[in-house]
Amino acid sequence: MDYELRSVWENSAQMSLTPDAAERLRRHIETSIETKRKLLVGDVDPILNAARVMAGSLASGHKLLLCGNGGSAADAQHIAAEFVSVLSQGFLRPGLGAIALTTDSSLLTASANDFGFAGIFERQVQALGRPGDVVIGISTSGNSENVLRAISYARAHQMCTIALTGADGGKLAQAAQTALRIPSTVTQFIQESHIMLGHILCDLVEQSLVYHDDGPQLKHAHEGNRDA
Repeated sequence: MDYELRSVWENSAQMSLTPDAAERLRRHIETSIETKRKLLVGDVDPILNAARVMAGSLASGHKLLLCGNGGSAADAQHIAAEFVSVLSQGFLRPGLGAIALTTDSSLLTASANDFGFAGIFERQVQALGRPGDVVIGISTSGNSENVLRAISYARAHQMCTIALTGADGGKLAQAAQTALRIPSTVTQFIQESHIMLGHILCDLVEQSLVYHDDGPQLKHAHEGNRDA
C-alpha cells in the first residue's frame, strides 16, 4: 500500500467527523425508510397504472424514453439500463426497449447550443419518439423546464407520459398522464425513492410479459389466447 494512503488509514481513528455524525447517519436512514413507508401506505394505484402502461407499450412494439437533470439524469440512465440489460440474474429475459435521453454529450451540447437548454429532451422526443411510446420525466421539483417540455410534446403527439416527482408534483404532475409523487420535499429522499420506483416498475413490467423471438407480449393476453 502506498505510504500516504497507509498513513491516512492508520490515522483515521484520530480524525474527527462532526460530533453528531452517528446520529446524522441514523437519522438519514430512518427518514429514508419513513419516506418509503409513507409511499407504501398511500395510494399505490398510480404506480400499478404506470407499470400497466409501460408493459402494454413494450408489448405493442414501442419503447420507453427517459429524461431528467443531475441526479435524475443518472436515475434515467439507471432505469433504462435495468430494462435493456437485466434487473436480476434470477430472471433472465431479452432486453426491453428503453433509451435515456441524457447520455449523448455531443447531441445534448449541440441542441443546447443551437436551440437552448430548455429543449434538449423535447428535441430528442420529436426525433426518436413515436405514438405509443412512453416518455418518463424525472424531476424532484416537478418544475424542470426541459423535462416539462419533453412531456408536453410527447402528450401532444400521442405518446404516453409518466412523471416521477416529489410531494408537490409541480407543473410536471399536471402535464403528465400519470404522476408518481414521492411524499417528501427533500431532494435526496425523493431521489432515493425514485430509483426504488424504477426497480419496482421494471420488476412489474418484466413479470407481466412473455418473451418470443418477435418481441414481448402481455402475459395475461397470451394466457387468454392459450386457454381459448
